[in-house]
Amino acid sequence: MKAQKGGSLGRRDVFRMMGAGGAAAFSASVGLAAKSPRSTTRATSVAWREVNGVDAERHDLWQQRMDWWLDAKFGMFIHWDPSSLASVEISWPIMAPSPKWPISQEEYVNLYQRFNPVNYNPDDWVKLAKSAGQRYMVFTTKHHDGFCMFDSAFTDYKITNTPYRKDVLMMLVEACRRHDMPLGYYYSPPDMHHPAYRDTSKLAKENWQGEPARPQWPVYLQYMQLQLRELATRYGEPSVFWFDGLNDQAKFDGDHVERMLREISPSSLFNNRLGTPGDYETPEQFVPDRIPVKGIRIAGTNPEEENRLPSGLPRPGEFKPWETCMTINDTWAYDKNDHNFKSTKELIQTLVNVASKGGNFLLDVGPSPHGDIEHEFQGRLRDVGKWLAINGESIYGTTYGPLQDLSIGKTTAKGGTTYLHIFDWPQESVEISGVGRVSRVSLLARGDILEFKRSGNGVTVQLPAQAPDPYDSVLKIETS
Repeated sequence: MKAQKGGSLGRRDVFRMMGAGGAAAFSASVGLAAKSPRSTTRATSVAWREVNGVDAERHDLWQQRMDWWLDAKFGMFIHWDPSSLASVEISWPIMAPSPKWPISQEEYVNLYQRFNPVNYNPDDWVKLAKSAGQRYMVFTTKHHDGFCMFDSAFTDYKITNTPYRKDVLMMLVEACRRHDMPLGYYYSPPDMHHPAYRDTSKLAKENWQGEPARPQWPVYLQYMQLQLRELATRYGEPSVFWFDGLNDQAKFDGDHVERMLREISPSSLFNNRLGTPGDYETPEQFVPDRIPVKGIRIAGTNPEEENRLPSGLPRPGEFKPWETCMTINDTWAYDKNDHNFKSTKELIQTLVNVASKGGNFLLDVGPSPHGDIEHEFQGRLRDVGKWLAINGESIYGTTYGPLQDLSIGKTTAKGGTTYLHIFDWPQESVEISGVGRVSRVSLLARGDILEFKRSGNGVTVQLPAQAPDPYDSVLKIETS
């Protein structure tokens, strides 16, 4: 790190030092691609306005991070803690007990005493993410059960008090640095283990939403803030803070927490699950049918939320960045009995669907209690990566496509180019009507130039008899 003239470090340098850390007919205009969100994206939270919004250097650091994130499109989510030993979902077996998770609370909370992931190799995880074409990772530092997967100074319920004893988060932070992989921190404000969050003499199923009316509540808020500050300083400035505040999020004093973190981690992005608008929306386990816009909160697993979104393309400045998180099977954490894996085709087409609406796709893996990632996950991730190695131009750095609600596939856009993702390959030709002046059409995968004829306001593109790709064949449509 270089000092400015005169030997003193600039404010930007100080900020950085704080961080250790893509015949059928359709109509519309492909010539008029949506304006890139990069030029119009602004955060809407009070904390952003009070910290980043009033300081040019902090604003620039945040904008650079947002531009990168909008381009990145595809990330790896990791849910992992001692619950993997029992092959049950993380946290929920004690919060909402169910016959499908046959474990008592006493057994669950003591699983850490046997947790010893001797096969854990964070470099392998990062290399897997890179081979999948994923451009960032988000790791669960603490889930609702309260168990910390980092060596927090403020609790004994943590990874370094297991037989493994090593700080798995720091190991991952260092691996991500070695491989130039941005890392974000998932952190759960709810905490079933902390006695100031809830009366722990009761079962968690009785009071898992927390008890902010108790006099101990401020003690819990202080604990949460200390741990978040610890993560941002000891472990390094994360690419994102991924909160999961569940219900009644106002009780976590999100404005104060976000302001504190933006002060010490000015480039970090914030999701919308801390009781504040954050920087991006977070639908879970579904892809909205419409493009998210500012002023309409989308978070969680209820797809009916999308009904509040307007149809059509948003005007410049209305688009709200968003990210959907999704599992490869039906479980966030490791479950050796869950074999309901999504196919490679479904994963690729989901990624394309997300990108066609301007979003990011955060795809989850749940490592085993030994620290391995299942072969079924690895195979699908690498297959997605092979597709992206050929077709990534139509995903990375794109924004929502100008043509929505197509019967044969999706569109993404970048500058004056529209990418037509064809899921259901037409016979002989595809008609594109109501477009600007098309100057060139090609197959993205092979570079083959395709013949087309103009007719009225549209063109008819001649197609090969066979689809070039079994999952998604992409036409690159350039306009002049």
